[in-house]
Amino acid sequence: MPLMPKFQKLDEELEQKVQEILADEQYRDHPMRELLEQLWSAVGWQLARLERITNISDRYQNAARERVSLLSQRYDRQIRLLERVLRISDRYQLMLKDLNVALHEASTHDLLTGIANRRLMSECCRQADERSLADGPTYSLVVLDADHFKLINDTYGHEFGDQMLVELAQKFKSSIRSNDLVARWGGEEFLGLFVDADLNVAEVIVQRLLAGVRSIALDHKGTEVGITASIGLAQHAPGETYADTFRRADEALLVAKRRGRDRYVIAP
Repeated sequence: MPLMPKFQKLDEELEQKVQEILADEQYRDHPMRELLEQLWSAVGWQLARLERITNISDRYQNAARERVSLLSQRYDRQIRLLERVLRISDRYQLMLKDLNVALHEASTHDLLTGIANRRLMSECCRQADERSLADGPTYSLVVLDADHFKLINDTYGHEFGDQMLVELAQKFKSSIRSNDLVARWGGEEFLGLFVDADLNVAEVIVQRLLAGVRSIALDHKGTEVGITASIGLAQHAPGETYADTFRRADEALLVAKRRGRDRYVIAP
């Protein structure tokens, strides 16, 4: 038998015996009866006090458990909130990263054609100058200008003209080597930087480029529209800056236009 029921049974038997003794008339004048009554009264008072303490303890424990439960719920809510904040923060960080990439792309690439812009090309040309200072590798610059481009805009519209510029940029980009760079220099003019390339190497690339431009045929309401380009080519000379090399290539471009366009001219 478990201990608690056993002690509970003993308490009930003891209480019954005490009650019987106190109720028995033969013990009314017994000298120990008054002492037993006082003792039993004190025991009852202690039991009542113990019960009150137990009730208070139970209420305290219930309150403590309820408080712990509330704190746990608040903690869970805070954790869920923090998780949402972290997810939002992660998305925000990704958005910032994408925005930074887009801003960098916009600052270094032409929005219409997607190739390098004048700013990026100028920086790369300056770097090419620095590499060539101490008898480093030479480079060549190619200036390409679309022939009669104003006529294309006037005849077919500026939207079609933009499509033609995009096609020109792609032909230029597909003609160069992997370490070269092509940029939209402005309007219908493009600039190519051929790294570690003398005139022999650059001329082969330019011939490939001209053939690619001649193969362009964009559809406009059922009619194929082509285009040609004029090109000036110059090899960087010792002591020159890229601005000097560009000036010579641009002068060669003007000569190509005067000679009838759809050709390239090498600067002296």
